[in-house]
Amino acid sequence: MFAAAALARRAPTALLRRSAAAPLAAAPAAWAGLAGAGLPWGALAGARPSSGEAVRLNTLRPAAGSTKQAKRVGRGIGSGLGKTAGRGHKGTRSRSGGSVRVGFEGGQTPLHKLLPKVGFRPPRREALDPLNVGAVQLWIDMGRLACGERELLTTRDLVECGLVSKKTRGVKLLGGDGGALTARVHLEVSRASRGAIAAVEAAGGTVTCAHYNRLAMRALLKPHKFADRGLPKRARPPPRLMRYYVDDALRGEYAPAVQLRNRELGLAKRGAAAPTAL
Repeated sequence: MFAAAALARRAPTALLRRSAAAPLAAAPAAWAGLAGAGLPWGALAGARPSSGEAVRLNTLRPAAGSTKQAKRVGRGIGSGLGKTAGRGHKGTRSRSGGSVRVGFEGGQTPLHKLLPKVGFRPPRREALDPLNVGAVQLWIDMGRLACGERELLTTRDLVECGLVSKKTRGVKLLGGDGGALTARVHLEVSRASRGAIAAVEAAGGTVTCAHYNRLAMRALLKPHKFADRGLPKRARPPPRLMRYYVDDALRGEYAPAVQLRNRELGLAKRGAAAPTAL
């Protein structure tokens, strides 16, 4: 009777082992079609766990070293992290919310004050995105930037075609690879080097340097944000920058010669009506 009971208890285990081994035994027949693909189906069919037992849900476990137990504090003195939970008696970091600021070294001179300081950053620096005239020609050749005969391309057009970042504060046109520019293009940027101006005008185009503060640049790039209140009036350059934008050699927008040239050519921004030619 005892032998029959033991056999009955072992029967489900034996069935499970046979059912788990059945797919592996039938694997060569199922993978016979993969032999032509050069797959080692024979090695896969003979694969077995290192312990010699069949793979079951109750034997699955993560790889060794991939997990670790979390530290449990405040669970009695036997754990070594009971009572004060490893924080010690009283003090700044013993209570919740108590800490010190980053860089504080207990009152001694911190490291950032001990090290010497080299160089400086101008407090009124302008973070302008550089743009090479060679890149403009490349975008035109690929068809990603279209330039009309009397169309004045602004920073918004350069952002939409992917030449300039969407978070730009302004664009400075540079003249590297100036000989690569062959298309006639009219550009309105924040700044332009003398080499860039010469390269654009040698190809028959024009350069106009216009001042945009943060609000004006936002209105230029995202006019839909001002649909309910109207576009703000563009501010004039501050006195320290006004000398740049009234200089004809630098093609400033307030230079009389630049304004007269744009008027004679009938240049207009994309989507705006062209001015009447003189």
